[in-house]
Amino acid sequence: MNIKTNYQISVGELQNKVILVTGANRGFGKAMTLDLAKAGATVIMIGRDLSALEMAYDEVVEAGYQEPILYPFDLEGATPEHYEQLQADVFANFGQLDGLIHNAGILGTMMPIEQYDVKLWYSTMQINVNAPFMLTQFLIPALNKSTDARILFLSSSVGREARAYWGAYGVSKFAIEGMSKTLFEELEETNIRVNSLDPGRMKTEMRRTAYPAENADKNPLPEDKSPAIVYLMSKESADLNGKQLTLSDA
Repeated sequence: MNIKTNYQISVGELQNKVILVTGANRGFGKAMTLDLAKAGATVIMIGRDLSALEMAYDEVVEAGYQEPILYPFDLEGATPEHYEQLQADVFANFGQLDGLIHNAGILGTMMPIEQYDVKLWYSTMQINVNAPFMLTQFLIPALNKSTDARILFLSSSVGREARAYWGAYGVSKFAIEGMSKTLFEELEETNIRVNSLDPGRMKTEMRRTAYPAENADKNPLPEDKSPAIVYLMSKESADLNGKQLTLSDA
């Protein structure tokens, strides 16, 4: 299902909403953080690069948007105890969570599975699959406290139709699609809506690495597409649940 990217953000439409974004320090994660804050949401910015998080935080504050929360967190190395502490911090500071956006991910490397480095496979799966599982499991109780919550898994076209040489990344996105569908079935009778989203082409570092021969100047910027994330976190998208969504390029 295609979602248009030209959503017009209304100032304050997400006021009093608390939304956690992983990989909020750069690329699409930073762009969506800015737009969510513009709409009035308090964004919990997750990332392991503190300096990059601080720079993104400064951009939000300097723009005059809702002040976000910095939360340095290593998705690759985090233990269950770290997730338990995150859950406790969310409850202590906000009492609930209204949105969980699984944006963070790594590409790994492009090569046949039979040649894939085992350690890199584990690392990619840890960040792209295991971390979203742990975050979701520990934060469902906080999401259940919201009257209108969202879980959004950032996916990819290679997670919906297999493509050779995409290795751990492609497999991880298939896993994300399965996790999204499973959670939809399990949470269908709750106030939590669950969808996956293929953001499509964007001018990001990951895209340049995956497609080195591509003319990146022809790709949309992350901020061209990030207003759609506000839509997907807003009451305007209340009828979307259990969907495989795709952002259009226009």
